[in-house]
This record gives sequence, C-alpha cells and structure tokens, in this order.
Amino acid sequence: MPAGLLDSYALGAGYDEMFVSPGVPREHCRAVVDALAGLTAEDLADARRRADVAFLNLGITFTVYSESAGIERIFPFDLVPRVMAQQEWRKVELGLGQRIRALNAFVQDAYNEQRIVEKGIIPGEVIFSSPNYQPAVRGFTPPGGVWIHISGIDLVRDADGTLYVLEDNTRTPSGVSYVLQNRLISTRVLPRLFAQSGVAVVGDYANHLHDAIRSIRHDGPAVILTPGVYNSAYYEHTFLAKQMGVQLVEGRDMIVRDGRLAMKTTRGLQPVSSVYRRVDEEFLDPLNFQPDSVLGVPGLFDVYRAGGLCLANAIGTGIADDKSVFPYVPEMIRFYLGEEPLLPNVPTYRGADEGACEYILAHLSELVTKPTNASGGYGVVIGHQCDERQLADVAKLIEADPGGFVAQPLIKLSTCPTLIDGEFQPRRVDLRPFVVYDGVEPWVLPGGLTRVALREGSFIVNSSQGGGSKDTWVLDGSA
Repeated sequence: MPAGLLDSYALGAGYDEMFVSPGVPREHCRAVVDALAGLTAEDLADARRRADVAFLNLGITFTVYSESAGIERIFPFDLVPRVMAQQEWRKVELGLGQRIRALNAFVQDAYNEQRIVEKGIIPGEVIFSSPNYQPAVRGFTPPGGVWIHISGIDLVRDADGTLYVLEDNTRTPSGVSYVLQNRLISTRVLPRLFAQSGVAVVGDYANHLHDAIRSIRHDGPAVILTPGVYNSAYYEHTFLAKQMGVQLVEGRDMIVRDGRLAMKTTRGLQPVSSVYRRVDEEFLDPLNFQPDSVLGVPGLFDVYRAGGLCLANAIGTGIADDKSVFPYVPEMIRFYLGEEPLLPNVPTYRGADEGACEYILAHLSELVTKPTNASGGYGVVIGHQCDERQLADVAKLIEADPGGFVAQPLIKLSTCPTLIDGEFQPRRVDLRPFVVYDGVEPWVLPGGLTRVALREGSFIVNSSQGGGSKDTWVLDGSA
C-alpha cells in the first residue's frame, strides 16, 4: 500500500469501522482495504473530481440553513465506503423490523384502545401532552392498519462495538435518495473496487416503496405530494417520483370532488388512491389543520378519514418519534410483540420524570441534551464541548421546561476512514437504515445512509448542519 494513504491512517479513540488496530483491517473489510491499497493518490483525486462532477450534473443538493441565509450546495460525499458484514446486518435487519412492528402497533393503540396506558406501561401524559399527538385521528384506523409505511431509524455504535438506536424517524424521514445516488456514484468512479467486494443491491427500494403504498388501495395511481421547490429535500422528492414512476404534485395540483381526491390533468380529473406525503401533516388540509396553509388540499383529511385514501405516512405518526416516547420503545416491543428487543436504545433521561431533571442538571457536562420536539441536530447540546456560560444557559432552559428536554450519555460514535484534503483521517459516523412496511412484513434497505461528521472532532453528522455521507456496503457473500 503506498505510503501516505491507508498506511498512515491514524485510528481514532473509539471503535473504527474498518480497522481493528493500525494497519490491521477487520476481517470483513479485508477485500475493500486490499482494493483501496491499489489506488494511488492520483487515482483518488481523479475519483474525487469525477464524483463531484457527477453530483453537480445530477443536481444532488441539500439546503444548509445554518449557513448564510440557507444556501443550497452539492451534497458532500466521501469515497471510502462504510462496510458491514452480512451476519451483523442480518441482526440489524431483524431488530429494525421488530421495532417498526411495535411502533406501528403503538400508534394504533394510542389513538384507539390505549391498552398500553391502561396497563401502566406508558403514562398517558407522555402521549397526550406530546405536540405530535393528533386528536383528529382518535378512533381512526388507516387503510390496512398501516401507520408507518416509511421510517428512518438512526443507529450509532459505541466504543465497545455495540450498535444502539439513537432516534426513530416516523413522520417524513429523508435521505434515501442520497443512499441510491451514492451507490450510483460509487459504481461509476470506483467500479473495480465495487465489483470486487460483493455488495448487496439497493436499487429496488423504489419498487418496495411503491408496492407498500399501493398495496392498500388499487383504484387509482399513487402520487408524491411535495411542498415545492423551496423545500430543503425537494431533490429527493423529484428523484423518488422518477424512480417510482409516479407524478410529483403540489397541493394546488389536486382537488377533492365527490368524496375523492383527484389530480388535475390535461385530460380532466384523475382519482388518486395513495399519497406519499412529504408535507408536514399540519399543512395537509387548511380546512382541518393549519387554516392558512397553501401547501395542502382542502378536504383531503375528510377523504382520508372516510377511508378513501392511503396516506404514507399516516397522520399522527409523530407520536412514535417523539423523544419523550423514545425511552419506552423497548417496553412497547415486550408489550405488543411479546419479544425481547434485538436492538438496544441509547439510555435516555426524560426531564419530566421524577428526579431526572435534577440528575440532568447535575451532569450537564457529561450528557447530550436535546429538545423533545426538534430534529436535524438543532438544539442538541454536547455537554463536554460547552463552557460554563453555555452550560448555564442550557440549564436555565431545562429548568423553565423540564418536559421539553431529554438527555443521553455521550455515545462516542464509531469512526471510518474519510478522505480529507487528500489523506485518510478518522471521522465519526452514524447510520440511518430505511424500513418500508406494508402491514405484512417490514423490508429493510440493505445498508442505509451513513452520515459523517466532516469537521475534526465533531459529533454532528446531520446533513442539514454541514455533515456529509458515505455509501454503505452490506456484503452479500458473493465476492
């Protein structure tokens, strides 16, 4: 291996995804490391240039609101893949499927029988005081009983190699288009490396998603509802519409007539049976939710409530990814499925719980605190990176609203070799696998979105705050 490339790679302090110790790759990574060893600095620089051009030509962008006034830039992509062994992935796959079945059962129960509250497993106020609880769907069961058709479950690996669930995303999870395009770019710019590795395919995601949405109703086409071109994930909306072979529509492109949702076309109105919504539920219908919304369709909720429409994800799924609900997911799995959780939660302290607020305040410098109703990494405070003034400011916010915060121990996050300024350096990563559920059997996209904190020492991997991504290679044993 040429000096100055992987030979000079210095491991980080925790678990490295590719190496056991300096110069010693993990067993399942040996073929990838050997292939990388055959690449010169010039090869990597050329691959980097070609990847950048490909992303630019494909228009793969993301809006970073934390920069200037919110600029749109090319989605940062690192050439070095994250590699996962087939055996480990199978455990992840089973654990994610288990989790989604339990979360779907929880949402159904929360809006209907509320057995989990009656049994004292989850306090009622945790559910009913959640800003994500949607009273409009009380007593409602969506078509097929499926609430969570699409989810993105964030996983992190601690220093001892354990994979933990950090967060559930069950409303409108984003990022899957980058998984698919990362794979396309990998095969284009590093074809020999990819071909030699035996990697599970990801290209059939759109088919699984389309089938899951259409499996509920067949009396009309499916569409993707987007807020429009100014949404940060608009690229993903257009990409998925093309991949699924469906129309991308805005609220103004549809109308409710005679109890059905219809799409306006040059040939007149066409009934729609399924909507993959990328619009937040409060903006879906100005007659039933936010009255000044121009993003939705007046009367859409009435059609949905009457059973005339499949919405993916269903209205009300936000309670399943509320950070105050998160600590109870292991008990949900035991209660609804009668099984032990296959994937552990990151330990989580709810500020509203007795004694928890005092503990959080006493250990702020050791914990990661999060607002319960924020996403994208916003509002996250990593205690050990704060000075006394910053910690005091956070303490005031928590004291004023204990129930508005949760805290977790700092998971070190595993590292992965990342090409930085022409050399390989360790950078922290997490993983967002995507799960598609049709009410029968969850399907997990092999791999998912590996997000990488590009700044040295950073724990924030979110693309909305300047993080990047890697292709995730799940080995299928074919190499």
